[in-house]
Amino acid sequence: MATRLKKNRKKRGHVSAGHGRVGKHRKHPGGRGKAGGMHHHRINFDKYHPGYFGKVGMRYFHKTNNQYHKSILNVDRLWTLVPEEARTNSTASKVPVINALDHGFTKVLGKGKLPEVPFILRTRLVSRKAEEKIVAAGGRVELTA
Repeated sequence: MATRLKKNRKKRGHVSAGHGRVGKHRKHPGGRGKAGGMHHHRINFDKYHPGYFGKVGMRYFHKTNNQYHKSILNVDRLWTLVPEEARTNSTASKVPVINALDHGFTKVLGKGKLPEVPFILRTRLVSRKAEEKIVAAGGRVELTA
């Protein structure tokens, strides 16, 4: 913004520029940032931010998330794991088996749509929404260890 348009131009010539002679406009009278949350700003923190201070739960020392990693696959990508003719040649008596574990996927999630072709899915973990979609398409989920 140009200097000539700033509010401060109006205050030129007036000694304390709207900040008062007694209280004075000092740099950070209450401290910088969130200073004083436990002390002089306690009322504000208690009133508007309850639960800001303190701890919750147990500590977990040296948590490594690698052991919790699950490689995921959405239901819209399930049919890419088997050849195209497996889907076209599928009948009620002869259904294709899609084994997600063989392709390196541990968990199947429910994003996307499935064609109305029955199949059997073998995987270790499956979300609720994914299972609903598979069953609605005429399929079945077999959980393996």
